[in-house]
Amino acid sequence: MNAPTPPCELAGLSVLVTRPAHQSEGLCDLIQAARGRPVRFPALEIRGPADKHAARAELAGASRAAMLIFVSANAVRYAFPLLPDQLPVDIAIAAVGGATARALAEAGLEPTLLPERMDSDGLLALPQLNAVQGQSIYILRGEGGRELLFDTLRERAADVHQVDVYRRQIPQRPAGVANLVRNWPQLVQAVTATSNAILDNLFTLLGEEGAEQLRATPLVVVSQRMAEHAVARGCESVHVANSAQDIDVLLALCEASEDVV
Repeated sequence: MNAPTPPCELAGLSVLVTRPAHQSEGLCDLIQAARGRPVRFPALEIRGPADKHAARAELAGASRAAMLIFVSANAVRYAFPLLPDQLPVDIAIAAVGGATARALAEAGLEPTLLPERMDSDGLLALPQLNAVQGQSIYILRGEGGRELLFDTLRERAADVHQVDVYRRQIPQRPAGVANLVRNWPQLVQAVTATSNAILDNLFTLLGEEGAEQLRATPLVVVSQRMAEHAVARGCESVHVANSAQDIDVLLALCEASEDVV
């Protein structure tokens, strides 16, 4: 079967793909199909919780919860082995975004709540998350994530349990990073970053010389909040994809390619 025709072409554009290694192949395949060249440079590693037994104990009460909120596809991947075998048949399952919803569906748990604006603010705007007084709600997230969901739902008088089911870590500095920085103009013409943690790690891994080149390279991010963070770090050409889905990142890359001299 032939691969579908990509919606745009990158005309040989070299793209630094910074997602964790286990999550980058879909985007790399799309870039290649659009006649681009993906350069794999994972700037984030995902690990399970430091204490799985403690996380499993925290999640035991989910068997009586009114709602589970998954903040990312990683939350789905790492929470499922720790959740009780039996969940209430009428439990609400909330996904912050499209990738999270797909991960839930693949795991056999269809999301019942998915915001049109695919972020925490969009989720909190849903009517079902405004009338939550006294409800037991579990937020499944990564260590050190945003507190917006937790704080807002507590203010709305919900019984909120926030459980860290995975950790984000900066990878060891790759052996080839010096060559990447030295040959940056030939190897990297655009960069993708799908979280602030990835972008911050990228600055650290590249070092001072690489950071200066990163700031001058067209950058694709996946939210306005990320764009503001990138600009604050000195990035000069920031493009915002409509979502973190691979196809939306590709479309933003095609737009960013117009900035490449």
